Amino acid sequence: MDINLISDTVTKPSAGMLDAMMNAEVGDDVFKNDPTINALEEKVAALFGKEAALLFPSGTMANQTAIKVHTQPGDQLIADKYAHIYNYEGGGVSFNSGVSCKLLDGHRGMVTASQVEAAINPPDFYHSPLTTLVSLENTTNKGGGACWDLEEMKAIRKVCDDHGLKYHLDGARLWNAMVAKQQSPKDFGALFDTISVCFSKGLGCPVGSMLVGSKADMDKALRIRKIFGGGMRQAGYLAAAAIYSIDHQWERLAEDHRKAREIGDVLQTLPFIKSIEPLETNILIFNLTDRVDEQEFLKLLNDHGVRIITMGQGKLRIVTHMDYTDEQHEYFIDLIKRLPVKKATV
Repeated sequence: MDINLISDTVTKPSAGMLDAMMNAEVGDDVFKNDPTINALEEKVAALFGKEAALLFPSGTMANQTAIKVHTQPGDQLIADKYAHIYNYEGGGVSFNSGVSCKLLDGHRGMVTASQVEAAINPPDFYHSPLTTLVSLENTTNKGGGACWDLEEMKAIRKVCDDHGLKYHLDGARLWNAMVAKQQSPKDFGALFDTISVCFSKGLGCPVGSMLVGSKADMDKALRIRKIFGGGMRQAGYLAAAAIYSIDHQWERLAEDHRKAREIGDVLQTLPFIKSIEPLETNILIFNLTDRVDEQEFLKLLNDHGVRIITMGQGKLRIVTHMDYTDEQHEYFIDLIKRLPVKKATV
């Protein structure tokens, strides 16, 4: 059995999604003439209560575009030390926008309004970078799929308003957070200047992310997307997949969350597990005991047909997804209960 739990990006399109893709009406989106992309952008903008939306090939490009929309070279943005835009986007903040990051020491990728306010550089002190943007991530990838408290996000919005800062949300797995917390897209649309969302993670699409915001910001984003090489032609096939995923594969994320919890419940009982981070969605992060070799453990799982990933610093990650079947789940649960883990020699 081959079980891939390294990410929720490993899924393949479902039969219904493939059917929607093959029957999509398409045009040339660089000329904004692809009707299915236009329909998707209108749909997602309306979901979040925003004026406009723009389709991107990747979440990284969507985030990097938002940063460039909101900043000038030499500026500084505020983010948590776990932020995807800092850790996993190839240094794009500095390369693409000439912007530095002031990283805060939050909890599982989440910071407080007071931390944000304390990190803002005085705008009249020209020796330090000008703070212009606050960027949050929900759910937090490196924080183990943690979901932000909406009231704290509102408090940070007030800080941004008081200091004239823009406010961006990396919502790659926002779909998971909304299911886990029974929240609405408009809850977030009312708070943030821009929001990026991915279709290629929990929603199971082969490609695609989207940025939502004001019409003026999306007009700027369109030009930046062109500069970044993100213009696509008959990409309505991908937009059809995204529309299908929102309509048919969003609410089922609760199943992924349940399976992750059940794996976590078993891991907590095993002698070779040192700790498990709190579990809210589909990402499970855990640490092995000090005397268990991480690479040997990964190899042992792989030998039994299961692939997971290391995040460094002793953290291992499991991500459940729509292609992780009930049969695979039963196999994996049984496997980890009887896995012959050996202690490393000291």
